[in-house]
Amino acid sequence: MIGDIAVFDNVVHLHDMSDANLLATAPGAQRSRELALGLGEALRPLHGDPEPYDVAIGAERMGRQVFDHSPTDLAMAQVVPIFDWFENWWAPVELNASFRDAYPDRAFFCGGVDPGWKGLTAALEHLEWQVRDLGAVSVKFYNGHQDGRTWRCDDEKVAYPVFEKARELGITVLQFHKGFPFGLTPVEETRPNDLQRAARDFPDLQFLVHHLGIPYLDETVNIAARWPNIHLVLSANLCFTPIQPRLVQTQLGRLLFEVGVDKLMWGSEAGLAGPPAPYLRAFMDLEIPEDLRLGYGYPQITHEDKRKILGENFARLMGVTLPTQPLPPVVHPSERAA
Repeated sequence: MIGDIAVFDNVVHLHDMSDANLLATAPGAQRSRELALGLGEALRPLHGDPEPYDVAIGAERMGRQVFDHSPTDLAMAQVVPIFDWFENWWAPVELNASFRDAYPDRAFFCGGVDPGWKGLTAALEHLEWQVRDLGAVSVKFYNGHQDGRTWRCDDEKVAYPVFEKARELGITVLQFHKGFPFGLTPVEETRPNDLQRAARDFPDLQFLVHHLGIPYLDETVNIAARWPNIHLVLSANLCFTPIQPRLVQTQLGRLLFEVGVDKLMWGSEAGLAGPPAPYLRAFMDLEIPEDLRLGYGYPQITHEDKRKILGENFARLMGVTLPTQPLPPVVHPSERAA
């Protein structure tokens, strides 16, 4: 906890950027991995974690990042079904499920499927396996791809059967990577516009949009402000608070003014972003400066706002009870074996 605020990290990724998982001959594979690794290296001076990124991130390494080295109470490991350049996807299913298995009292598993990978039937079967056998409690989608394999979230023949299957399995929180294109994914394939009709047609499901859809910030804000079941996860966005505070202040002030605090959530993007502690410290110190409040009408961010963003909003959607007292230190798998 941070004082009296419980921290529920919406998104950590146990990724696998090892040579063994890279589809080295796929067009753009090497460059796409280089871009991801470059982002990790750019953030390394902020947290100082010396561990390499061009490997498979294991459950214990992630546990130490978020639970030992940061004031995180609960965390959700999310699959990322980027199959364009990675044999077993960028953040593989079983690797991320292993995080929940390693820390069952503090970790959650968000599965991921993609009808563009091996077709709709395979995606539906994959989803059922992840929920019923691996215990997924949410689903992550990355629908922007190369070479004609992109699919739209409002496609009634491709996307809607997946959403219906998720609902049938008891999953009500669907999460979407929008904007912030991975590697050489065409940027236009990541626009958030296709979520509008889906949100209208599935009012009983909650649609969580990651990364503020950047560079499509205007569209993302407009959509989230209008649709009651579209929420925004500030995944990676708040990681720039220590190095680009003015940018974050402007974005956050606009979100508080146009979207409302109840639809905003924290996500650290560990492990590529490293231990979340420096980003959490910077966020707790953040204020909306006077010129932005006077010039744009943005409200000041309050302690209660930060409480909602860091844990309460996501916990409410997931039906999770947050701790009211600091939790005991975690016991890592290697320590249990000893």
